[in-house]
Formats: sequence, structure tokens, C-alpha cells
Amino acid sequence: MQSQQTRLSTFDLNNICRRRAASSRSKHTGSRTSAMGKKTKIKWLSEPQKHDYSSAESYLTLTLEQQAAKNVVKELERAEMSEFPAKDIFRSSGLSLLGVSNSHVEKDRAKIILNERLSPLLLFRGQHGGKLVIADGYHRLCAVYTFDEDAMIPCKIV
Repeated sequence: MQSQQTRLSTFDLNNICRRRAASSRSKHTGSRTSAMGKKTKIKWLSEPQKHDYSSAESYLTLTLEQQAAKNVVKELERAEMSEFPAKDIFRSSGLSLLGVSNSHVEKDRAKIILNERLSPLLLFRGQHGGKLVIADGYHRLCAVYTFDEDAMIPCKIV
């Protein structure tokens, strides 16, 4: 049986995110705060979900040979959890922030608003120009950043 949170329509998710964004932007700092003046608390799972590793492998095979991607994922599975500020992950990856109009970002923003736990990111220190590769979790990172650019993001990194 699906929970009420997962049965929300895209329309409902869009409205939740828009209302939240409109009512929570601080006039002084630009950070996201609740109606009570507190920053939104982001909840995380203690470990990445199993399917995150297969998603990471699929993504990594775009730039690595199949066996190399499998080896990176095996390393990620064994890696210890770490934490880094959201803004530092973005800077080191060289990626742009996706807006809240992106459907995947909207869904992750709705999960944050509904106090659901997000899966930690999977990161790879690629050899391609020294850029950090977000092997899995880019949309989650973008969603969190819209609430707090200084948020500490749990991740595994190799």
C-alpha cells in the first residue's frame, strides 16, 4: 500500500513547492526558512539505497569503460560516509544548479517539505579535469540547495 506522500499528484507537488518557496524566502538573507523562522531540516537515510549504486554505475559508464565503472561502484559500496557543504559539492563538480521547475527537483523538494528522508549522494573524484562527478544524487543536491546552500550533504566519495 502506498503512503499518502507517494500518492500526491505532480500538480499537488508543484503547488506544495511553489507555496513553500513563496512563503519561506527570507527578505534579509535569501535563505529558506519556515514560517517560524527556522531553516528547513533536511532528513537523510543513514546509507545510500541499493538502487542508487546501479544508477551510479549506469551514469559512470557514459565516461568510463564498463569494468572501470563497476570497480568505482564497488569502491563506493565499501566507502565510509562523509559530509560536505552543498555549495562545495556544486563548486567542485562544475555543474549548474537545476531550478525548481525541474520535475525531479520538485519531487525531492516535496520529500523535504513532507519530512521524508533522502538518500545520500554517491561522488567520484574523476580524472577528467579534476572535476567531481556526482554519480548519483544530482537532483537531490539541487533540491537541498534551494533550502540551504550550506547544508551538510551526507555522501560516499571515492
